[in-house]
Amino acid sequence: MDAVMVMGNSHLVMRRSNRLAIIASHSQESRFLYPGKHWKLGSFAESGDVNSAESTSSGSKDGKYELLAIGNDIITEEIKDLMAKTEVRAQLTETLLAGSLAKALCYIYKVNKELEAGRELKSRILVIKAAEDSAAQYMNFMNVIFAAQKQNILIDACVLDSESGLLQQASDITGGLYLKIPQIQSLSQYLLWVFLPDPEQRSKLVLPPPVHVDYRAACFCHRNLIEIGYVCSVCLSIFCNFSPICTTCETAFRIALPPILKTKKKKSKLPTLNYLTS
Repeated sequence: MDAVMVMGNSHLVMRRSNRLAIIASHSQESRFLYPGKHWKLGSFAESGDVNSAESTSSGSKDGKYELLAIGNDIITEEIKDLMAKTEVRAQLTETLLAGSLAKALCYIYKVNKELEAGRELKSRILVIKAAEDSAAQYMNFMNVIFAAQKQNILIDACVLDSESGLLQQASDITGGLYLKIPQIQSLSQYLLWVFLPDPEQRSKLVLPPPVHVDYRAACFCHRNLIEIGYVCSVCLSIFCNFSPICTTCETAFRIALPPILKTKKKKSKLPTLNYLTS
């Protein structure tokens, strides 16, 4: 979280018009950490613009810019509150990533609606992921990816643990970057070097080479990644085994049965009588 807050602060101070929103994707909810629900600094709470707020705090103790210090404190308090309200479940390790991405798209749309006519932010989303992929969210995840692609919103992926096939597809489809961090101790360096620059500036940098994208889809019946399967012609649901009825849209398929071959009757070989007439 220290590395994330360092990148957030750097993003805010790079340009006056920059905005920032941080969403925690948890196993039980998706919550805005910044701007948080307890934020009470006027326009700063609405826009997240570090240069548009007036401070009402007593000041920063570590020499940082005062509003950045306040923002870091709010993020820390929101995380503590989120973890305090978390119910411990032994086998629940999946996060609501699709819901968090959808909430991020809604926030971007809301901010753009509040801007002046003819002005629009060049928005992008960075996913810092440490959990496993959730095949159960595959359909919702792909819908969010195509919605971001339609709005020209880049999705960058910074993976801390195991590889993520879903985020590889998201980055490739939207034109973002995908990187698995080789060393967690260098997380802040990778965030500032790879993900902080704008897409226009990335072409001038020597970035890590692109990875091979795993485009396997998850079946709707067992949530397993498959290479070859059956696709419903109505709702495009994917199944690993054939089913005469689609479990998603309940469409009954007409199965072309092989033609029934009729057996030919065998002619009886009986002796014939020849009649002679005079």
